[in-house]
Parts: sequence; C-alpha cells; structure tokens
Amino acid sequence: MVTFLFWNTNGKPLVDALVAIAEQEAVDILILAEWVVGETALLTALNHREPAFHLAPGHSRGITIVSRFHGRYLMPVFESDRVSIRRVMLPGCDEILLVAVHFPSKLYWSDASQQTECTVLGRTIVEQETQAGHNRTMVVGDLNMNPFESGVVAAGGLNATMTQRVAARGDRIVQGQSYPFFYNPMWGQLGDQSKGPPGSYYYERAEHITYFWNTFDQVLLRPQLMDRLLSGAPRILDAAGNISLVKPDGRPDLDRASDHLPLLFRLDL
Repeated sequence: MVTFLFWNTNGKPLVDALVAIAEQEAVDILILAEWVVGETALLTALNHREPAFHLAPGHSRGITIVSRFHGRYLMPVFESDRVSIRRVMLPGCDEILLVAVHFPSKLYWSDASQQTECTVLGRTIVEQETQAGHNRTMVVGDLNMNPFESGVVAAGGLNATMTQRVAARGDRIVQGQSYPFFYNPMWGQLGDQSKGPPGSYYYERAEHITYFWNTFDQVLLRPQLMDRLLSGAPRILDAAGNISLVKPDGRPDLDRASDHLPLLFRLDL
C-alpha cells in the first residue's frame, strides 16, 4: 500500500500541518503545488524523528515532490512549469506513471483555454504511456476544473468518467478515433454525500451561476489502476492532526491554512 497526499498550499508555510498529516496518515508520497518555503525546511521538519523523507528532484517550478522512497524511484520523464510526469518504480511494485498537475486558475484562463490545456495534457500522457510500454497511469493535482467540466470529461481532453463500469471499457470511439478512459472517483466527493467536506475549494461571488463548493483537486486513474484504489474513495481532509484547516462554517481557513483542502488516497501497488 502506498499513501499519496496532494495539497495546493497557496504559497503558505504550512510545514506543521504537513508534518501532522504525514505522521497521522503515514504518507509515502507528498505532492505539493505553490510550495514556496523550500524543500530543505520541509524535509528537516518531516525528518525530525528519523530520516524518512527524500526529495524527488525535478525541474517543474510549480510542483514539489518528497517521498519516503529515494528520488531515483520517481524519475521525471516530462516536465513543464505546471506538469511533472514521473515513472514511479518502487521496489517490489509494478511501475506506474504519476502525472502531477497544477493548471492555471479560472481567474486568468477562460474555460476554452482550460479545455485546450487538457487536450494537450491528454496527448502528452498517451505519448509517455507509449514510451513506458504500459498505461498504469494516475493524474493528481489541482486541475482548477470540476469533475463535470468539459476539459475533464471531453474525449479529446482527459476523458475521465464517473463510474468504474464505464471506465472498464478501456476507451471510447468518437468519429473513428479511440480515446482511452480515466476513472474519476472525485464525483463521489461532490456535495453533502461526501464523507468529508463537500469540495476542496470554496468560491462565491454575486453572479447568477456560482457553485460555491468546487472539487478542483482530483485524482484520475486509468482502468488498470482503478481497482487498486483502497478504502473506496479518496478523502478531502479538513484537519491536520489537531490543526483545523476550515473555519466554523466549514470553508477553508485562509488565515491558518490554504484556500485548497488537501487530498489523500491510497493505492495497492
């Protein structure tokens, strides 16, 4: 079992909260967006009891990865400012492709631009799967889109569906072209039926259409990995040990933590 944590920390020095989650949940691979404090401070704090965590070095300016496994087991094969694709080759486990993402915010990009970026990423993933010789692939990160938005569900985008039964078909055909599926378990985290917070990001403004709660932080799994997701579904966390990450009304506490809530999930690799 390998435990993953993703968190867009919003440029906040959330070292204590990260240490608390890492210890409480026995996190193995920690993926961060907007981490500005530096890897040294984070590793020093995580390793205050024992030298357990290592930096998984890469060149993506927007993604930071530390792990209980040596960096050589998480080798970068494609990187840009907002994407880091790693071949994760853990001892005794099947190799997987880890696609860590932090897409541009809706404050700066249109829906059309976000959808086009998903199309570019989808093609890049298929190229890397071809080179790796397998499609045991997971996408994790801040997509800055909800699971139901066009870039995430479009065949030519990430083609992520809400049910394992559909994803198990492997792909779908549109205009004679085959598009491989991702399974998106985050649909089960929308609204009050979620076992935790109703989303990972809250945004409200005085216009006619607003969702209030959004699930921008997601994990998508190829069909070859979806049965390896443990405990039924990912979890959006609202606390880090004794540190609350939300205000009394349940919204993310921007003063004490980030505007995004962290995402935790486990895979049987």
